[in-house]
Amino acid sequence: MRETIIRTVSGLLYTSILVASILSSELIFICLFYLLSLVCLVEMQKLLRLKSYALYILQAVLFYLFSFLKFNQDATILLLLVTIFVNLFLVKDLLVVKKIPVFEKKKYIIIIFYLISSTIFLTLIPTIEGVFIPKLVIGIFFLIWTNDTFAYLVGKNFGKHKLYEKISPNKTVEGFMGGLVFSCIMSYAIWYYSPLFPTTFSEFSSFNTPGIWLGMAIILSIFGTLGDLIQSKFKRQAGVKDSGKLMPGHGGLFDRLDSIIFASPFIYAYLYILNYVS
Repeated sequence: MRETIIRTVSGLLYTSILVASILSSELIFICLFYLLSLVCLVEMQKLLRLKSYALYILQAVLFYLFSFLKFNQDATILLLLVTIFVNLFLVKDLLVVKKIPVFEKKKYIIIIFYLISSTIFLTLIPTIEGVFIPKLVIGIFFLIWTNDTFAYLVGKNFGKHKLYEKISPNKTVEGFMGGLVFSCIMSYAIWYYSPLFPTTFSEFSSFNTPGIWLGMAIILSIFGTLGDLIQSKFKRQAGVKDSGKLMPGHGGLFDRLDSIIFASPFIYAYLYILNYVS
């Protein structure tokens, strides 16, 4: 009971800080996610048994160039393509190989593209139309939280078929489908109720259609689950249960953000293509 209370309080505090920062301003939003990414980088280096101060400098430079300055769209697309390629390669390693190879050079590639650049694309999503639209990233967080919550509840109560037992014994096919279905329902709710909050959510965004929100829900459910499984595989290889101890009852910060970080470049690509063709 005590652990449940601690987990609930810590989760509510985490959620409140995230939502408040997103609603405050674009600058505060970017600064917060730089700090969150910094903590995740510390935790990820421990998982990979790596200690490189150069990565912290590179992270700061990349955030400054892409998140703050948004200096070159062609460079952003190139970074996006490389990030998606690396992430898909990790999916291949997850499904095909018994142990993800993490030799020295690959450790740097994984951290730069799987973690740092993926987080950068999360900060770029709400400005994809050229103006800061907090609804996009708030909605995305609500979708991923809905997916995680109902995947757990449905899996716990109705799960019979393991999704990927050797990596995550508690995940089930029923849980995955439950998370997907309820995320799709939440996507409609976000679209339907967003006009009630005109000062918070931009109802004039071209992305504010039920079909586009449904697409985001599906992408987040699929790639969010894959991101969680990939991180679980890294933890198993490192022989640890959690990536850290920063969040009482939840483990490390990377444990909370692994799904949305991995899914963010795919969401950005989806919205970029829709914005381009429109």
